[in-house]
Amino acid sequence: MVKYGLDYTRCRWILPLLLGIGVIFGIIALAGRGWLESQTLPYVQQASLWQSCRRPDQGGEWNCVSLMGYAWGRAAAATYLVGFLLLVICFALAIIAFAIDTLRFNFIRGIGGLLFVAAVFSIMGLVIYPVKFSSEIEMTGINMFSWAYGFGWTTAIMEICLGFFFCCLPNYEDQILGNVKPTYFYSSP
Repeated sequence: MVKYGLDYTRCRWILPLLLGIGVIFGIIALAGRGWLESQTLPYVQQASLWQSCRRPDQGGEWNCVSLMGYAWGRAAAATYLVGFLLLVICFALAIIAFAIDTLRFNFIRGIGGLLFVAAVFSIMGLVIYPVKFSSEIEMTGINMFSWAYGFGWTTAIMEICLGFFFCCLPNYEDQILGNVKPTYFYSSP
């Protein structure tokens, strides 16, 4: 964004856009039923962040049990939800920060710090869930942590990467605002 002459006015919405994509991925992870699924036939196990479902045979009814009855289920859901809410707050703050004509770079660095805190909470929830789920819930067959769990990890990785971008962006304040004279590497013959 800085080195190759991309205009700041054209590129100023890239970081808030990436935060918005992270929010969408977080919503998919929170609402998705694919945190854990059976890998092979017959598909007998399926779980989300909120509940675990199993069925006795291929054509049977799903029997669901809430994971909120377990202390670790509440802890995993709460920590991931706190990380997601901090991500939404960072998204709103980034929209405000980049909508103002005079960009406040210290404000942007604060958003980066808040993104790191959000990543810590998200990762705590993403680690608690599989460790305690596999030890507390009886699983039959071959199971895998699936697509919604992957969206959760994608959200956490995006929080970390965007946290670095938001923290490092103020270091290039003069280049972004166009206050630096270009240097030409030309030697006369």
